[in-house]
Amino acid sequence: MADYYKTLGINKNASADEIRRAFRELAHKYHPDKAGGNAEKFKEVNEAYQTLSDAEKRKMYDQYGETFQQARSQGGFSGFDNFRDWATWAEAMKQNGHQTNQGFQGAEFGDLGDIFGDLFGGFSGGRTRARKKTGRDMEIEISVDFKEAVFGTEKELRLEKNATCQKCGGTGAEPGSKIINCSRCRGTGQVAQDQTTFFGTFRTVGECPECRGEGKLTSKKCVQCKGEGRYQQYQNIKVKIPAGVNDGGVIRLAGYGEAGAKSATAGDLYIHLHIRPDKYFKREGYNLYSQEQISISQAVLGGKINVRTIDGEVVLKIPAGTYSGQEFKLSGKGVPFLKGHGRGDQIVEVEIKVPKNLNKKQKDLFEKLQDENL
Repeated sequence: MADYYKTLGINKNASADEIRRAFRELAHKYHPDKAGGNAEKFKEVNEAYQTLSDAEKRKMYDQYGETFQQARSQGGFSGFDNFRDWATWAEAMKQNGHQTNQGFQGAEFGDLGDIFGDLFGGFSGGRTRARKKTGRDMEIEISVDFKEAVFGTEKELRLEKNATCQKCGGTGAEPGSKIINCSRCRGTGQVAQDQTTFFGTFRTVGECPECRGEGKLTSKKCVQCKGEGRYQQYQNIKVKIPAGVNDGGVIRLAGYGEAGAKSATAGDLYIHLHIRPDKYFKREGYNLYSQEQISISQAVLGGKINVRTIDGEVVLKIPAGTYSGQEFKLSGKGVPFLKGHGRGDQIVEVEIKVPKNLNKKQKDLFEKLQDENL
């Protein structure tokens, strides 16, 4: 005698949710239409579930055990075995008022709807039009100069992509031609077909291959796009690169990807940015970093030097006693913030230049400084 609890791998105190989860997992595992499936195991799992998922049947099974199974095999209990063919079962469920626009979700067979939905296409009671296929997203990479990334710029790009046909406006119909109902699906956009499987014969409803779910056909296809409403072509677009963009940043342009078929929504264009490095400036976030050299006398006595910034040269005051590696901040001379007003700073690191190949006079001066312990 089969033990339904062992068949589902659960204990006798299992809740309804635990029974349902166990069934779904095993049904997916043993489904005969799947690789590695097992028809006999599937039948056993289904038989156990049909009994244990029903409170009354479970109660009788727990009470009578083998006697319950014998009575069921002789027709004493109604259940899944009464339906030898999926089409018959579907019709019975429909008559019993269990059919919904989402498929059969009866109290006893709701879980089967999910399991067989992908394989059988579901049992849909309503007619729905196929969704128009959105155009494909596109991704490209472009390089910009360091200064262009700081202050922003505009780039003109040339793209090869499926773009909306200008002749028919994306409809796929030759201008002036008539639009008629599809004769194959009679304007519904869907066709039904019978299929035979391990469980019997059933009917599925899918997209009409003639009109591709549109329900309409044109008496003459557009000669430019061959009825697609789009075709491969080159297109020039202008892109604004905002000030302050980072290396590796991405700009998304909605609707600038490939056009969808027959006036469907176009995809998006994603632009990946690469910033060419600068020989003088280094960037960290919104701050710029640069280096300047000063003489020993400027370091000791102080002075003024000209410093290059992204905006042009400015004068930087060097205080007396400056050491090599000391940093000075030029406020607001960095990269503009992407959001909001203001800019980062420029950090200038000074390096003391040690002279080489001194002439006699310079050497004498340094020797005198040395005598003064300087």
